[in-house]
Amino acid sequence: MRLPRSVRDAEVAGRRVLVRADLNVPLEGGAVADETRIRAALPTIELLLERGASTIDICSHLGRPKGPDPALSLRPVAKRIAALLGHEVGFEETGARVNMLENTRFHPGETQNDEGYASQLAHGRHLFVQDAFGSVHRAHASTVAVARLLPAYTGLLVERELTELGRLLGPVERPFVLVAGGAKVEDKLGTLERLGGRADTVLVGGKMAEELREQNPLSFEVVLPQDVVVAAEFAADAETQVVLYDEVPDGWLGLDIGPETRRVFADRIAEARTIFWNGPMGVFEWRRFAEGTKAVGLAVAHASAYAVVGGADSARALQQLGLSDRVDWISTGGGAALEFLEGKELPGVAVIPTSGE
Repeated sequence: MRLPRSVRDAEVAGRRVLVRADLNVPLEGGAVADETRIRAALPTIELLLERGASTIDICSHLGRPKGPDPALSLRPVAKRIAALLGHEVGFEETGARVNMLENTRFHPGETQNDEGYASQLAHGRHLFVQDAFGSVHRAHASTVAVARLLPAYTGLLVERELTELGRLLGPVERPFVLVAGGAKVEDKLGTLERLGGRADTVLVGGKMAEELREQNPLSFEVVLPQDVVVAAEFAADAETQVVLYDEVPDGWLGLDIGPETRRVFADRIAEARTIFWNGPMGVFEWRRFAEGTKAVGLAVAHASAYAVVGGADSARALQQLGLSDRVDWISTGGGAALEFLEGKELPGVAVIPTSGE
């Protein structure tokens, strides 16, 4: 795969740089509640500082506001970047060396890929760096239109994402085990079809397993749960029991894979040399239904394999287990990662010239 040109190859000394980062982070009480995406954005900003960029203006969206909304201002994010970067970060300040712009989705032209709004973003800047992998599957003004107005490069995060995910699409060490879960089945079928056809084993849990058991539209066999933890109602403290997957009592809900399935899945994962995991095995946010996801997370982290994890829920599960550093790559872009692995064009990447162009 030929990669788009990287900020590593850009002449940035003395130049004004616009960086599109993915700073769509959760806020609680007006402060950043999870700084994972902020930390992922720092290496590119640090590189630009080290190489003498005169100004670095950072733009991002936060949430899905329909217009200006003080609760979704990026001001708290700017404060957190400053603390982590160890460098003053202005907010909407002309002349600050590192400066955070306000939420791009406060402007109606953002989601319309409006060239007028993109011109505002590009005004007075010399080049554009795309480092928001979580947004490159969207053709918005701050991801596509602005990249047509300025010399455009990928940031270090986007470059790494394309490299690590791209490894799954080329020759891989076998056995190649694909683990899929979660509830958004329709979003994952394309990726499952493309990657699953290359995998040696496809393990499926969560809501996806229920749908594939009823009707499997895929061109290959998948390993479905043998047993399941069911609950009398959708509640954290509901009455539970473990039953065979085909014997769920009427009215009961399957909220986690059962102990026998955990063992089977863990054994298959332990044999793998390449792993891609996307999606939890159940309602892991509730402790009583988290054992299946925990078992998969532990198996993936301890496998002697090249392991890639995609999706916010899978990443959060690994983080809760304290095992994030035990896998080779955790993608920061759930939807973008799935579309890339499915073979779809990512508009925010396609607009950037490849090296040598």
